[in-house]
Amino acid sequence: MTKQVKQKEDLRTVILEAAKQLFVQEGFEATSIRKIAKVIGFSPTTIYLYYKDKSDIVYALHQVGFGMLRDRLEPLMAVEDPFERLKACGRNYIRLAFEHPEYYQVMFMLKEPITFLQDEKAVNKWPEGEQVLAFLKMTIEECQALGYFKGQNPFYTTIQCWATVHGLVALNITDHLSCIQEIFGMQESVEELIYESFKTLITLVSTAK
Repeated sequence: MTKQVKQKEDLRTVILEAAKQLFVQEGFEATSIRKIAKVIGFSPTTIYLYYKDKSDIVYALHQVGFGMLRDRLEPLMAVEDPFERLKACGRNYIRLAFEHPEYYQVMFMLKEPITFLQDEKAVNKWPEGEQVLAFLKMTIEECQALGYFKGQNPFYTTIQCWATVHGLVALNITDHLSCIQEIFGMQESVEELIYESFKTLITLVSTAK
């Protein structure tokens, strides 16, 4: 990598980091290219050399976040037992949310990335998300081959598993789970509470007759 290329990549990283902070703290609508430029100490014109608008920036963040999620799930392909693999997927998803909460909010709690993806020009440009969902659905189908999730539609089951763990993570991000912890006097960490709740639900659903 040449020095010039590295400088460009470094500046992209700086832009994305500043934008991520602003999107989460102030919201997508309240964030402008001018505000991002002010945070990083460059002119708005400089940012436009790399991104056409703030939707382009949030989409780039979306891609980075899904890349990190994919990297956490790919090693789990080596787990032979699909139900254990499904539980491990939940664990790694939760860890990503805890270790990178701002990326998580950009990925799953902002509307704008989806708005961008619905643009005709963005069709078939979401390989990270497609790969993650395909992997989860494949795992569900392998579970079904062993007798789990009997008679259930694998697509709906995939969405339910994702929605369950996302809902728990979202409750944590908004501090609701910490209140529940206090109310019920639970001693485990919030991360462990989320994981155990996820495992409980998928076990109940997977064995229901």
